[in-house]
This record gives sequence, structure tokens and C-alpha cells, in this order.
Amino acid sequence: MVVGQTGWEQVLENNKIAFILQFVQRSRFSTSYSALLTPPQFVDKLFANAGFIPTTAERNAAINEFGGAAAADNQPARARALRRVAENATLNGNEKNRAFVLMQYFGYLRRNPNDPQDTDYSGYDFWLTKLNEFNGNFVNADMVQAFIDSGEYRGRFGP
Repeated sequence: MVVGQTGWEQVLENNKIAFILQFVQRSRFSTSYSALLTPPQFVDKLFANAGFIPTTAERNAAINEFGGAAAADNQPARARALRRVAENATLNGNEKNRAFVLMQYFGYLRRNPNDPQDTDYSGYDFWLTKLNEFNGNFVNADMVQAFIDSGEYRGRFGP
């Protein structure tokens, strides 16, 4: 796929559909999300695993992918429901902030958030909470500046 090439948007959409359909057929997914679940059970489990409570409209839209079926055994419907959850704006916002904080550790400090000098995720949790308080605005949260000004970061470049 080449972005900007004629028809690239459709190629991307086709790739997404093919990927998500293949994903729901993986044994690990099938084991975690039994085809014997009802569509509401399947959808509720997806949202619970995503870590947020959907609106009634979001939940109903995912359930409606099954077209009134009694069981969640239809692979294309499972894929469409999963995609609705995976592309949910709330989930994307939550994961964006988590990933952003993690990238500060990787990029500036070149370590995991629980590597020494830390022994737990308290620093990561602090920055994630602060970033969330500022609705993802890392500039107003003074986040990047704090990493750049940290002794740990500056220590990478000499005395």
C-alpha cells in the first residue's frame, strides 16, 4: 500500500478487514472469547478487557453487528464488533496517553518505567495521572520539559 496512490484508502480498509477477521480466528482469541457466548456477553467482555464502560449507543452498535443472532459464533460479526471496540475514541485516548508516557521513558531515559532507579511504576503512574489531568496536553502538563530537565536524562551526556 502506498499512501497517496489512487485507491489507497480502500486498500487500507481492505487490509484492516482482513487483519481483524484473521485476528478473531486465532486460537488465543477464540479461547478467551468463546463462540458460545451470547452477543451481549461477547461485547461486554470486549469492553471490559479494553478497560472502559461504553455508552449505551456504543455497546448496542457492537451487539447489533450480530444481527440478532443468539450466539457470538459468526466470525465476520465477531471481527466487526472487535473493530468497533478497538477503534473506540475513548480507548484510543486512554491508550494514547499510556503510550506517550511510556515513550518518554524509552526515549529520554532509555529504560522501562520500573527499571532501576525506580522499582515500581510510581513515576509512570504520576506522569500518566498528570497527563490525563491535562487531557493529554503534554505541554501544559510540563511533561517533556520535566524529562529533559531530569538529572537522569542530563546524566547521559556527561558531568
